[in-house]
Amino acid sequence: MSHFSKIKTKITKKDSLIKALNQLGYAVQENVLLVNPDGHDHKQWQVEVGITNDVGFKKDKDGTFHLVAEMDTWEEPFPVERFLEKVIQAYAKVMVMETVQEQGFTVVTESKSVDNTIEIVAEKW
Repeated sequence: MSHFSKIKTKITKKDSLIKALNQLGYAVQENVLLVNPDGHDHKQWQVEVGITNDVGFKKDKDGTFHLVAEMDTWEEPFPVERFLEKVIQAYAKVMVMETVQEQGFTVVTESKSVDNTIEIVAEKW
């Protein structure tokens, strides 16, 4: 029997999550009711950030967002774990860039290595 799976993250800022998803190429919709696939009858989820009809992010009572997804219809070309790694890395980058700008720094260079490590160099005069 299929169902929506819920995976906890440490993501707390909705606007930064949306920016990260947009940077990864996802068209984001806010306040979406995830749809049960044809032939499936289980609890539906209302999510604050939706990226497909059956994948989104729901804010929990503790203030963190959980990935909510119907695993039987997962269509990404990589596993859900890799998807979350990409989202968390993009979210962290957004958070760093926002913090750098808030503190008056300017990003001088940004590079990504073969192992997907991102290096950001910022300066303040």
